[in-house]
Amino acid sequence: MINMTEIQFGILADTFHAPVKGELTFIPDFLILVDLRGDIVATFHSDDVDYSVHLNALCDSLKLITVEKGQYLMPGLVDLHCHAPQWPQAGKGLDLPLYDWLQNYTFPLENRYSDLAFAETVYQDVTRTLLANGTTSAMYFASIHREASELLANISLEQGQRAFVGRINMDNAEQCPAFYCESSVEQSLADTEVFIHNVRGMKGNEHGLVKPVITPRFVPSCTETLLRELGKLVQHHDVHMQTHCSESDWARDYALQHYGKSDIEIYAEAGLLNNKTVLAHSIFLTDNDVAVMKEFDAGIGHCPLSNMYFANAAMHTRELLDSGVSIGLGSDIAGAPSPSIFRASFDAVTHSRVREDGVDSRLTAEERGVVGSRVSFIEAFWMATAGGGRVLNEKVGLFEKDFHFDALVIKPSAMGNLRIWQDMDTPRDILEKIVSLGQSCDIDKVWVQGKQVR
Repeated sequence: MINMTEIQFGILADTFHAPVKGELTFIPDFLILVDLRGDIVATFHSDDVDYSVHLNALCDSLKLITVEKGQYLMPGLVDLHCHAPQWPQAGKGLDLPLYDWLQNYTFPLENRYSDLAFAETVYQDVTRTLLANGTTSAMYFASIHREASELLANISLEQGQRAFVGRINMDNAEQCPAFYCESSVEQSLADTEVFIHNVRGMKGNEHGLVKPVITPRFVPSCTETLLRELGKLVQHHDVHMQTHCSESDWARDYALQHYGKSDIEIYAEAGLLNNKTVLAHSIFLTDNDVAVMKEFDAGIGHCPLSNMYFANAAMHTRELLDSGVSIGLGSDIAGAPSPSIFRASFDAVTHSRVREDGVDSRLTAEERGVVGSRVSFIEAFWMATAGGGRVLNEKVGLFEKDFHFDALVIKPSAMGNLRIWQDMDTPRDILEKIVSLGQSCDIDKVWVQGKQVR
């Protein structure tokens, strides 16, 4: 029998999660026990021998939370790629090529984050917005400004969001605008080390809810020296690393022309890859790139909607999933305008279906698509939860013993578009509807590390 004094609460709910890629698990009246640290200490199905004993004990100790029928518990969503300072430009300039978009919109906006008052306004809003959309774990690119990046980490901690925050490194004067470029390798490294120390040492962050991330923006923005020195920091501090990888023809060609190597080969040789690496986009991967990623257990942040605007090609999601590469999803604010990982899940499905069907109607059906390249809604849900947790090397995205209790309750709202018909919809139907139609108004409650934050 579990000691009830060590239990914070138990929650009883009709529950979705996806422990196995491609398989949906729906458990009616699932009972989850959460300890004082906010971790899952035990789970019970309704036909388990001790189910009633623990249910009654929770009721007697007034520690039972019951989710009503017609509402659904699921793991919190994981956003592997979000540019927090770009939130004000979401939905702007999406008709431009990537290089022009960065120069005309992104870099001037990100440069404003030397103003901490401006930074606080935006960062308070973007973290609240992501939590309202069910994102319990977010990997953020900040800006080159150390103080503002630390502010984003602090705000995430105050909001109760599990966050992975990176101060951007970019020192290549040939590619970075003069007004938004680090002055030297030495200064970049010094600021990064202070940032790592300060985020880890934030008051209230003793258990590492918010973590620092080494963040070279991408190959064109960084000198070779900086990449190699950042690789030493990754190894020394054993931290997460995030960057853009082979995002577009322009970015891919830059690496090949200047280094004679792919992005993955450059990052590997610099010591930047580890089992906590998030490589956003990863469109133009070679077989060797995939092998190297698997060697280091590095993962991909798949950003399907922004890929449609800026990547010039479709990611081989089906093939990469089948290869065993770790893949989760990213909103890529503001390369895509939506803060919802449900939307990213839907777009991952759509992206794959367009790839499978093809786009040139002048070709026959047999010629114009890539056979067998579709991704299912269940696989997209897995990427949004367990897959994202796997990429982060964190115990999130599943309701299993020793995992962190990061969760949300779906309660279809009359204000939104989600409708569940109990006499017609199977559990699979319900999940597909949630992914396709779910909005922030349908997210009734959100927990992170056992703390209700919405």
